[in-house]
Amino acid sequence: MAALMIMALLIVSSVVGSPSGNKDILVAIEEMERANYFTFVMLINMIPPNLFQGNVTFLMPSDRSLSRAMIPAQNSVVDLLLHHSIPSPLLFDHLLHLPTNSMLPTSNPDLMLKVSNSGRRSFFLGNVKIVSPNICTNGYSVRCHGIDGVISIDKPQLASPITCPRVASAAAPLLAPSSPSPSPSPAPASDPPHGAAYETSVGGRPGMDLALTTCVAFVWLLYTKLDFTVFSIYKFVMFISLNNKASEPEVDGMIQFHDDDVD
Repeated sequence: MAALMIMALLIVSSVVGSPSGNKDILVAIEEMERANYFTFVMLINMIPPNLFQGNVTFLMPSDRSLSRAMIPAQNSVVDLLLHHSIPSPLLFDHLLHLPTNSMLPTSNPDLMLKVSNSGRRSFFLGNVKIVSPNICTNGYSVRCHGIDGVISIDKPQLASPITCPRVASAAAPLLAPSSPSPSPSPAPASDPPHGAAYETSVGGRPGMDLALTTCVAFVWLLYTKLDFTVFSIYKFVMFISLNNKASEPEVDGMIQFHDDDVD
């Protein structure tokens, strides 16, 4: 439905247009100058006079917007004017009949402008908003509207190939030429890990020795039937000291304690 409406507007506006297109262009240029669109007028004067013969609607950026655009050559000027013109004289009331998401052709056959119609105060063509409608109205076949910026042309980019980093890194050693790998340098000495932080110089652990000594002492106390005399306490102290000496490297095995050693 939207496409049929756009085609009807273009056909009707082309039939109503006057054959004196060059005269209408000159009239439109005067109206542009009165509205202070001098840079856009300068661009029209730079192109061949037969490029636009009437039946056109210009979408004019302001002088400030055009001063920021890069226009290095004459062909770029032609392209810019083709992008900023519609091949049919359309008043703003005609544009308001276009529904949102409809596509409006430009003078460049490769470019279509998407319509976003939210009323007179918010009517967008592509990325630009019409801010000064119906500037050119005296001619029969030329219309122009002021817009708030330069129409951007988004060129499609080729999609980059998708690669898997893990697969690529795994395949890299297979593709690389074989070369003798240098011998690894010895790792510097570092602090022992969490489990080895408690190792003694003779390979034992003080916690285990203390636990073993405590267990043997407990058995010895049971053997003496808890006779806590001065003599038995002396025996116990001597037993602990002799068992601590048993952890030294020159002693093989565990020292046995007898009552005869104390006597």
